[in-house]
This record gives sequence, structure tokens and C-alpha cells, in this order.
Amino acid sequence: MKDLLSLLKDLRRPRLLIQAARLGVDDYRRDIHLRTHLGYGNLPKHGSALIQLVEKESVMNSERKDGDTSYSVARHVDLLIAIMGEARLMRASQP
Repeated sequence: MKDLLSLLKDLRRPRLLIQAARLGVDDYRRDIHLRTHLGYGNLPKHGSALIQLVEKESVMNSERKDGDTSYSVARHVDLLIAIMGEARLMRASQP
């Protein structure tokens, strides 16, 4: 089974979404972004947060592909920023 960071490397999304998220990842603030996407309470560890974020992003990507009227590009980019930010923090915390 692939590890979580390898799974993220294999994620394929439209170039414009990824470029927009890369522009915002330097401003990622864990306490603010995670609470926005995962709700309030204790913040989960990086791995757990990434799993939850990837699941939410998968649903959002399906909405995008299906042309769902509730789909929001801005929210999708914000979710991708959170995923990239958590992955960056997870890599930095590994020995």
C-alpha cells in the first residue's frame, strides 16, 4: 500500500487549480485552515488531517466533474492549499 505522501503525488487535478493552490500554500495557517475544513475542536495530527482533507477534496472533485451547481472553485483551491500545507508540515516533521 502506498504511503500518504506518495498518494498525494499521484493526485491529478487541472493545472490551473494546482497553480492557484501553490500560490496560496505559503500563507497556509494550520489553525485557521483546518478549522475551516474540519470544524472546531482539537486539531488532528498531520496524517489524520490529510486523510480527512483528501476525502473532502475527492467529493469536491466529483462535484466539479459532474458540473454540480454547488461546486465552488474558490473552496476547492482553499482545500488544495490545506492539503499542500499539511503535506509540507508532515514532511518537515519527519526525521
